[in-house]
Amino acid sequence: MYKKVTDTIYYIGVNDHDIDLFEGQYVVPNGMAYNSYVIKDEKIAVMDTVDIRKADEWLTNLDEVLEGKTPDYLVVTHLEPDHAGSIKVFCDTYPETALVMTMKAKAMLPQFFGNNIKNACRGVVEGETLSLGAHTLTFVTAPMVHWPEVMVAYDSCDKVLFAADAFGKFGALDMEEDWTCEARRYYFNIVGKYGAQVQALLKKAATLDIQIICPLHGPILSENLGFYLDKYNTWSSYQAEDDGILIAVASIYGNTMKAAKKLAEILTDAGAKKVVITDLARDDSAEALEDAFRYDKVVFAASSYDAGVFPFMEEFLHHLKAKNYQKRKVALVENGSWGPTAAKTMRAILEQMKDITIVDPIVTIKSTMSDQNIEEFKILAENLLN
Repeated sequence: MYKKVTDTIYYIGVNDHDIDLFEGQYVVPNGMAYNSYVIKDEKIAVMDTVDIRKADEWLTNLDEVLEGKTPDYLVVTHLEPDHAGSIKVFCDTYPETALVMTMKAKAMLPQFFGNNIKNACRGVVEGETLSLGAHTLTFVTAPMVHWPEVMVAYDSCDKVLFAADAFGKFGALDMEEDWTCEARRYYFNIVGKYGAQVQALLKKAATLDIQIICPLHGPILSENLGFYLDKYNTWSSYQAEDDGILIAVASIYGNTMKAAKKLAEILTDAGAKKVVITDLARDDSAEALEDAFRYDKVVFAASSYDAGVFPFMEEFLHHLKAKNYQKRKVALVENGSWGPTAAKTMRAILEQMKDITIVDPIVTIKSTMSDQNIEEFKILAENLLN
């Protein structure tokens, strides 16, 4: 099925409820949407393809919109397989259609399809345009949002931004769910490392009169665009979105988790607006990372292990570092029965990140939480909240 975006722009994307892990790592209980669009004018442009697993359904949608006509252009905003995977079957179906993509994408194309793409291929650069008749597409490069060859396309006729992976989210479009939560989890886990590049794209977008955003994942955005732009500005500048505390816990036998729950009580009594606990061994690590970026404070509570830190915490901290984690106030709680080493290991990783403030005291638990630890938690809570 297809639907109209405007009188001359059509949505022909597909939902995928068969996928278990997006990009081979992110849990998507509500599936994924692979979005694709068609602009019908004097010339017809198809905007991106879909994952090869959904090619047949997508080609059926495309055929219904085309009504027997042949598209003039396939615009490829980037070559990630969840969007570009069906380029070859498209080209086999429409051998006369020209491909349009960035010069870098044109150079990368054989990496995915060898020399099997025979269609004409036009490489475009920043600010180049493509006239379809009433519609004119202007191409804006967006390197590392989140692949190096990415571009977005702006249609000045209907004031539509075809945004590639920007403003996308997890989840199929036939499921009802909050945009912000799954868009945030999507952004920080997939795009989060490239905040500077997203900021550069937002500055370019600010010069355009955008009324509709057509992303490659998630719903088409046509109302209250300021809300979505503000979220992206906050996320990409690494500012905290909410006043709250994430307590990330890596506990072996449950004693560190018990202490974390007590600390959460103390923080709440001390006036914390929101305290969230995540079990790094059991909870979705992508959601834990999302919350670390969402809130302005984090407590890292972990058991010592092999003269270092319990692996779930070590992995989480390295994941945060890889995603450019910064500008946060944090606290450390360690547990160790005979030679506590977790705090030293966690500090060493955190000190490699930007603008991380570690508050005192660093609380050391010896096997089980003591009355002294509880008093230390009270001091820690005061220092963390002030």
